[in-house]
Amino acid sequence: MSSMVKITFLSNGGKVAQAPENSNLLRVSLKEKGGIPFKCGGGLCGTCKCRIEQGLENTDAIKPKERKHLRPEDFEAGYRMACQTFVLGDVAVSWVVRDGKGVVTDAEAQPAAS
Repeated sequence: MSSMVKITFLSNGGKVAQAPENSNLLRVSLKEKGGIPFKCGGGLCGTCKCRIEQGLENTDAIKPKERKHLRPEDFEAGYRMACQTFVLGDVAVSWVVRDGKGVVTDAEAQPAAS
């Protein structure tokens, strides 16, 4: 049995998900409503650019598709494309939220407007 890793979605209120080791970051985000923004899911658009704030050493090798969207200084700063990144250990990830988009919110969890 493969061990489980912990993924913390910092830009979604610190939501934590457990996933099998070597899971795809974007797939875990979709399954667990982590909130990483995406469009194509296949490395073509770059929408799922995110920053591995903790545990960058627990991600797999940078893919050629990522090199088309991110610069060397982005990789040095911890940026990856979630659709191309596989998680080998615990990580914490953040991303840019624009116009309130990019974060999946659970309607029941929101405080009622007064």
